[in-house]
Amino acid sequence: MRTVRPVEPGELRMPGIRAAVGLGLAIGVLLVGVLALASWAIAGYPTLRRDPEVTAGTIFELLKLVFGVVAGVGGVVALVMAYRKQRVAEAADQRDALASGRDGIRLFNERFAGASEQLGSDKAAVRLSGVYAMAGLADDWPTGRQTCIDVLCAYVRMPYATALDDDHPDGADDRVAWVKQQHWARGERQVRQTVIRVIGAHLREGAPVSWDGHDFDFTEAVFDGGELHHLTLTGGRLTMRGARFVTGRTSFVGTLFAGADVDFTGAVFSGGKVVLDDAVFALGRIAFMTAEFVGGTVSFARAEFTGADVNFNAAKFGGRCSVGFHGAEFRSGVVHFERATFAAPLDLGVATVTGTEFRGLPARPES
Repeated sequence: MRTVRPVEPGELRMPGIRAAVGLGLAIGVLLVGVLALASWAIAGYPTLRRDPEVTAGTIFELLKLVFGVVAGVGGVVALVMAYRKQRVAEAADQRDALASGRDGIRLFNERFAGASEQLGSDKAAVRLSGVYAMAGLADDWPTGRQTCIDVLCAYVRMPYATALDDDHPDGADDRVAWVKQQHWARGERQVRQTVIRVIGAHLREGAPVSWDGHDFDFTEAVFDGGELHHLTLTGGRLTMRGARFVTGRTSFVGTLFAGADVDFTGAVFSGGKVVLDDAVFALGRIAFMTAEFVGGTVSFARAEFTGADVNFNAAKFGGRCSVGFHGAEFRSGVVHFERATFAAPLDLGVATVTGTEFRGLPARPES
């Protein structure tokens, strides 16, 4: 059984030039013959009368007929050649486009490999360059943007020891190792903060290239500060499942959560300050289920909850963590506190509650 090879993109399968010209001539002659027979049929099949003498007029008429036939056949051949030329040009353009696309993909892959290698360097300055190289690639490569974002988020998820030991050892060798460890830790913090800052810059209104609508996975990441303020999240997912906020100031001030799936399930707030002041929770799902508020400060001051489903189910509110809703506005939607545990009653302070259902908390009169 003969195997038919599939036609590759940009590959042109056409008969040779001689075959094409011969086919054009045959089509032209056939067309002339069909037209001649059709004309004779329309005329009622008249009999041909042979003149006893061949006059100049008869010769001229025959020549006109011959020239007409030649012109018709030549026209058909010209059409065949023009069609063939067009097909060749289109195939060449397609091959050029495919070659350009392959070159572009190869270039993106090379840039991706280079940025990834920089991120794996043992030098903080090189890793910083890798962060900006990966972000620049994400801007230039729409089809690979999510992959680049995933790499940046994965960097933040890498194991990270935030606590720096201020008591250096006495031994000379141990002191050198301690200095190197301190230097590495401070450099690593700068790299991680840069990743967070770069991601935040691409999620603010007016960003030259917006990453809104993509997924950002910080599962079990350790945060010792970060600027994620005034973001606009209208799609995609922001995953903070199991993330730990241990020190520093992590700011979500003024961020608009509108339609994105935001997941803080199992997050641990054990130190530092997490600021969600003036944030807007509109539509979508915001999950703090099983989160642990055991230390530091978490502030929702002047936050606005409108139509969102905010879920604190089974969350633990410890006595050493200050969770505040001073000046917050609950306009609509549902806030869940079922099975949540409180070391002290949760105080909504001067929050404004209108049309919002609280489940798991004592009923609060509308103001």
